[in-house]
Amino acid sequence: MAQHDPDSCSTTRSGGFFAGVRAGYASIFQIVLLGTFVSIGALAHDLGFSAPWVVLSTVLVWAGPAQVILVSSLGGGGAPLAVAVAVGLSGIRLLPMVMSLLPILRSGRRQTAALLLAAHFTAVSMWLESLRLAPTRPREERLAFANGIGTSFLTTSVIATMSGHVLAANLPKGVVAALLFLTPMSFLTSLTRNSRHLADRIAFVAGLLLGPLLAFYQIGLDLLWTGLIGGTAAYLVHLWWERRR
Repeated sequence: MAQHDPDSCSTTRSGGFFAGVRAGYASIFQIVLLGTFVSIGALAHDLGFSAPWVVLSTVLVWAGPAQVILVSSLGGGGAPLAVAVAVGLSGIRLLPMVMSLLPILRSGRRQTAALLLAAHFTAVSMWLESLRLAPTRPREERLAFANGIGTSFLTTSVIATMSGHVLAANLPKGVVAALLFLTPMSFLTSLTRNSRHLADRIAFVAGLLLGPLLAFYQIGLDLLWTGLIGGTAAYLVHLWWERRR
């Protein structure tokens, strides 16, 4: 029976991790994260939160929309329990991303801590880049590689959050709003580039149509319903198309 060399495995993981860090810093999402988290830091400053508090929220929440909900709701006097529920519901949208990414990253070894870290790192930016780049790596490197991408993104976000908090006094409100808009626009363009299959395109178009429609009619949990209806429709059409072929 073949024996695994622990030193070799450790070297493979460290090599994959630093390759992920390099890939993360070469990603266009670095610019998006800079803009997004500078604006979040500025928003937190304007609502009276300290720099350590907002930096800690960046590390623990690690999702721009959920962090905006957290900061703006607490800053507006919202009840902590209600805010926690709202942030939790916002985070549900990331669960399908985690479920689709982890099978690509897992190898035969037990790496519970590293998998939990990858699950925490899974936001739109990290998910898109890992989904695109991790399959090109050897399977034993993929988890460390994805965590390297996540580490680079989170490091940039922490620095941007602190910078935004410091610069808040000099940033016009319109600039803060425009920087926050970078995240959904980057997600939109990335999905356009990565939609290669029929189901992807149907889900993409359904999201563009249903999201604004449900928001206009003020349907509760509009983002959740958009994903559920659009994703289910795309899956059913995909099954019908495959059976016809």
